[in-house]
Amino acid sequence: MLRLTEIKLPLDHSEDDLKAAILKRLGIAADELIGYTLFRRGFDARKPSAILFIYTLDVEVKNEAALFARLQGISIISPAPDTSYHFVTQAPNGHGKGAATDTESSHARFPLPIPLPKGEGDKVSLRESHDNNLTERPIIIGTGPCGIFAGLILAQMGFRPVILERGKAVRERTKDTFGLWRQGKLDPESNVQFGEGGAGTFSDGKLHSQIKDPKHYGRKVLTEFVKAGAPKEILYVSKPHIGTFRLVGVVETMRATIESLGGEFRFQSRVADIVIDNGQVRGVALANGEQIASNHVVLAVGHSARDTFEMLHRRGVYMEAKPFSIGLRIEHPQSLIDRARFGKNAGNPLLGAADYKLVHHCGNGRSVYSFCMCPGGTVVAATSEEGSVVTNGMSQYSRNERNANSGIVVGVTPEDYPGGPLAGIAFQRQWEARAFELGGKNYCAPGQLVGDFIAGRPSTALGSVEPSYAPGVHLCDLSTALPDYAIAAIREALPAFDKQIKGFAMADAVLTGVETRTSSPLRIKRNEDCQSSNTAGLYPAGEGAGYAGGILSAAVDGIQVAEAVALDIMRSAGKR
Repeated sequence: MLRLTEIKLPLDHSEDDLKAAILKRLGIAADELIGYTLFRRGFDARKPSAILFIYTLDVEVKNEAALFARLQGISIISPAPDTSYHFVTQAPNGHGKGAATDTESSHARFPLPIPLPKGEGDKVSLRESHDNNLTERPIIIGTGPCGIFAGLILAQMGFRPVILERGKAVRERTKDTFGLWRQGKLDPESNVQFGEGGAGTFSDGKLHSQIKDPKHYGRKVLTEFVKAGAPKEILYVSKPHIGTFRLVGVVETMRATIESLGGEFRFQSRVADIVIDNGQVRGVALANGEQIASNHVVLAVGHSARDTFEMLHRRGVYMEAKPFSIGLRIEHPQSLIDRARFGKNAGNPLLGAADYKLVHHCGNGRSVYSFCMCPGGTVVAATSEEGSVVTNGMSQYSRNERNANSGIVVGVTPEDYPGGPLAGIAFQRQWEARAFELGGKNYCAPGQLVGDFIAGRPSTALGSVEPSYAPGVHLCDLSTALPDYAIAAIREALPAFDKQIKGFAMADAVLTGVETRTSSPLRIKRNEDCQSSNTAGLYPAGEGAGYAGGILSAAVDGIQVAEAVALDIMRSAGKR
């Protein structure tokens, strides 16, 4: 197969037009083309009056070697890479290597190289387990995309992971989340942040990332999502997304797959402590007092498991503060964004709801950028702690709600919150508590019209834009909702963004506060084997540990960490 890129066609092109473009680009006759598959489809909207689709295709032709030799040196043509997933196995020299691919069988399982207890013996005590010199089933803490994919890979390899989740299964969790949105009732253990599926379940479900992915782990992620019920188009559109309601079903199906392969999910099982013996993880202790033994613990807790971070810090696990961003959510009519981005093509079903990506470097040295833009979506209550307000954005697959929303956030660094690894958490809490106060202390979000915000006056009445945040928005003055430098930076950035998207600084657009959970405020350092830099057997992973920033990158990190766990188990077994 040959990989053919940069095929550009107008929106109203036909399949015959696409085939003709392939033949022209390759300089071949129609009978020389055996077939082609769509690898990627995006669009170029830089000229709204002449938007183009851009295709990347894998093409099968007769006499491929001769054709490639003739076209060699043309940058848009190359051999199609192997994007199938290759499971790791133990090489004779002790290093991992590729094994069976997941295209050879539905699940490439590997026999366990170690004895595992069965039945009731699965939950033996720490002392009993280690006295018998058994290596336990790997433990995964968290069921966000990182934890789910770590669990899936380990289950497909036959390691029967135990997956612990402090929150509830996804449908029960959804009911609790709606309890906050509709009734102002927060469950600190079951909400937008905690529960099956992780924070990404209540988001736009974006599945694109800018991470380097030389082993094509992202393709494995998308393929597994499709197997679990996600729309097939996520395999080829340039900016794939699933949406909240579809994600619920996908998550449930993936859980069933992992369980069918011997994995075990345990909900409402908060890990209260990590058992460490002379620098080596030996297991976990749950909040109910139960202990589960394992020499391999994957920490995929997400960016809001603050009590877990505090516990790890007390246990001496090395971590350090890292930069993140804080800001506000902004809402516009989706039709405004569509017109600005697509011109006369606004509303074309082939294009869907328009998005944007903006950045502005301010005079005070700060950078302001759009974050987690949700076309045709809603602003949601995303707190996980009582007495605080946190906003985030969410879209359904259809993206057909009246408003577009995005975080407008300002970068902050440990210099802004000195005090050690946990200082960023205290910084977040400070502004989340302030938002709770400004919003009326009932989980309503403080809000302000953009025109009033820029002018520095309180808002007293809504204009043409109706905010979507539930439980509700309390209009006020947001000038004290964030640090002075952040307010100043956002005030400068909004008119600058208006030059890129006409109407962005419209007076009636609505700001709601605060957006603080953009990423983890700390990083739990790990070595090249993905283990904690000072705690063997502990595998910090995903967004919470500071190694991902979204659904796809978190899932990819989960795969990478699962491979590291599998290799270490196999190496350990080989030494016995």
